[in-house]
This record gives sequence, structure tokens and C-alpha cells, in this order.
Amino acid sequence: MTKGKPSSRAIEASITFGRDDAASIGRDRIRLLQTVARAGSITAGAKAAGITYKAAWDALDAMANLFGQPLLETRVGGRAGGGAQLTATGLKVIEAYDKLEAEMARALRSVEPDLAGSGVKPIDLMSGFFMRTSARNALRGTITGMDSGALACEVAVEVSPETTIYALVTKSSVEELGLCVGRSAIVLVKAPFVMIAPGATPPAVSARNCIRGTVRRCELSGVNAEVVLDIGGGKTLAASITARSVEALELAEGRAACAVFDAAHVIIAID
Repeated sequence: MTKGKPSSRAIEASITFGRDDAASIGRDRIRLLQTVARAGSITAGAKAAGITYKAAWDALDAMANLFGQPLLETRVGGRAGGGAQLTATGLKVIEAYDKLEAEMARALRSVEPDLAGSGVKPIDLMSGFFMRTSARNALRGTITGMDSGALACEVAVEVSPETTIYALVTKSSVEELGLCVGRSAIVLVKAPFVMIAPGATPPAVSARNCIRGTVRRCELSGVNAEVVLDIGGGKTLAASITARSVEALELAEGRAACAVFDAAHVIIAID
């Protein structure tokens, strides 16, 4: 900035919700939520937002998983037609996001004069407040059990009344994160770590986690595929498998299936 001349660029605050190692939820996804609500359907909302139907669903699934509750209520087509509307939680999330953006913008404007000439941008001060993650699956829940061994601890996180996910973490991580029964936590699982078994009966495998669900979507892309399971309570789990496996397992929308993954592949993050 040239001395004596005011900057023509205003500070703009942008909030990102996320956790260590998970897909971030920022302004674009919140605006998508608003667009879908205004349009009354995911198809129309995705079109208005300039993204694909799949991208819209992925974003909405990520938001529901991170916040712990569905943000939209959807209905299938029929006499009244299909559609979508915000849940009470969805409304509160949008209101909270808008308020946070406004408050952060105000805070950043207030400290800008103090940082003049320092080479430090006001937004740099906020870099440690929010975490981003590359994990496809990020689900909020409550720690319901902890089974400690000599070096590691198995932590049980209830992400819905029907589903508990187990994570194997070191005892030092338990201490550093302050994990305890009753505490809210986020479980993170990368999609390539999730295997899919057809049917409602859990397969006989050594993996600690075997989550029953129903195939919500099955997207094929060349040799790869993404299978998204509805695991109840408004939560989903995504798996990245081969297209050949989808065909061999005869996976299709509405079919029962189980998501299988090892406890060692689950990461725990906290607020």
C-alpha cells in the first residue's frame, strides 16, 4: 500500500468449516445449500450453482456428515413431485455462517491498521482457526467407549443411533486430544480405505468396522467407481472401488450393502 493513499481493496472474510484431514465446507457449499433450498430441488439447485448433480450431492453429504444432522429434507417424485427443503438445522447453519462471516470481516477490518507495513495480512491471523481435510468421509459423533491397551486405545464413536465407528489411536493421541467418553468428535475415513460387501449381513472379515447401509448412489468413471451408502440418521459413507467390482457385486441404488474398513484407518479430530 502506498503511504497516504487508501487501499481500493476491501478485506473480505471467508469462513471454512472443516476438520484435520476432511473436505472443507466454505462459502461455496453454504451458497449451494441456499440455492437448493430456493430452487426447491437438488437438480435445479445444482444447475443454478453451475455444478453437476453429483457434485451437489457430494457437497450436501459432506455437510450432513460434518454437522451431524441432515441439512435438507428430500422427497421422491410422485403426485406432488420431488423436491428439497431446509431442515431446522440447515437454517441454523446458514444463519450461523452468515453471522460468523460478518463478525470476522469486522474483526479483520479493526486490526488492519495495526498490521500496516508489517508484511502480515489480517487473514493470516486466522489460518490456524480452521482445519481442512482430504478425507472423503467426515462424520460427527459422540465418544461412547474407550478400550485402552499398553500402546493403543480403541475409541468408539456413535455417529447415529444405528451406527458406531471404531478408531484405533495411540495412547499419546488420546492424551493430546483429551479424548473421553461423552466428548464430541469427528471420525475421518478416506474413501479408498472403505470396502463394500453386498447384502445386509456383515461378512466374516477381521476389519473392526462393518457398517450396514443402503446404496444411495453408484457413480462409474472409467475403471473407477464411487459408491455412497446411506447408513441412517442422515449420514452417508463413500467408498472408492473399481467399476469391475460394482458389476461383480451387482451394486445398485436401493440395494443393501455393508461398508467395511479397519479401525487403524480411522482418524479422530476434535473441536
